Amino acid sequence: MKNKRIGQRTVKMQNKPTIISAASVVGPKEGEGPLKDYFDLVLTDDLYGEKSWELAESKMVETAMEKAVKKAGKKLTDVNYMFGGDLINQLLPASFAARELSIPFFGIYGACSTMAEGMCLSAMIVDGGFADLSLSGTSSHYCTAERQFRFPLELGNQKPMTSQWTVTGAGSVLIAPNGDGPKIKYVTVGKVIDKGIDDGNNMGAAMAPAAIDTIYSYFNDTNDDPNSFDIIATGDLGKLGKQITEDLLKDRGIDISKVYTDCGLEMFNLEEQDVHCGGSGCGCSATVFAGYIYDKLAKKEFNKVMLVSTGALLSPTSTLQKQTIPCVAHAVVIVNEE
Repeated sequence: MKNKRIGQRTVKMQNKPTIISAASVVGPKEGEGPLKDYFDLVLTDDLYGEKSWELAESKMVETAMEKAVKKAGKKLTDVNYMFGGDLINQLLPASFAARELSIPFFGIYGACSTMAEGMCLSAMIVDGGFADLSLSGTSSHYCTAERQFRFPLELGNQKPMTSQWTVTGAGSVLIAPNGDGPKIKYVTVGKVIDKGIDDGNNMGAAMAPAAIDTIYSYFNDTNDDPNSFDIIATGDLGKLGKQITEDLLKDRGIDISKVYTDCGLEMFNLEEQDVHCGGSGCGCSATVFAGYIYDKLAKKEFNKVMLVSTGALLSPTSTLQKQTIPCVAHAVVIVNEE
């Protein structure tokens, strides 16, 4: 069997699976941001007609998945596997969406790295010949995340300036062995990195070392040129985490400054929307990729992209037990090729 591994951590796709469609659903605040025209659906109510925020988030996942399949001219019954996860205990939003969609389901947890994690797994399962269509996506909701990880919204707690705003949104991609659309060429799977940060209101600084490790590993494995990319986008490091990542990669001999952005900075207008360091949550990189970045790839305005979704693997239990925050980042390289 031909070995598809490159270096220590990177897999090169033999047949370059195609992202044949993508879809995104966002909340009202996200719909007021600079990317508002790239989303398939902007909600006017963050309850989305449901009785709880958790059920609203699940409905967002279901909608994004259905839209991605429909945009590709496929039916739900055509899809072999669904990869999904989120931030909420026992993956409630993804699992309940999978119940309605009735697609064979892999529930995955990578915190805010889940979008790229699902894309890595989908690409490998399609490239390996185990599926003709794999649907991958994730979600987050400001109200569900705040309720689980921090405080009841009713308390109105003041946030420090290092904190970020959890994106209310769901994004999905449909991956096939071939077809029209950008191709997944490489995936680099992240390792769990923990530098001892225990402040849940400083997630960018906690996650930056994981992003640095994965990005450095990709370039070390492939000897690729950072400036050959149109954009390298981390998931949700925000203003502080982005600067840490850029500076420390430069110290290690890799300068990505000319092509580097963060989805948490792209989602909101930091000057006008009062989100402190920027956006966060599984839905951050999911909707920015499935909306803005995928649109640019489809129009050939971007021809080479690296998505590095970043995730903090803390939980209410680990926080109560005064543990530090382990983090992970997964990278997907997407290209347009003839």
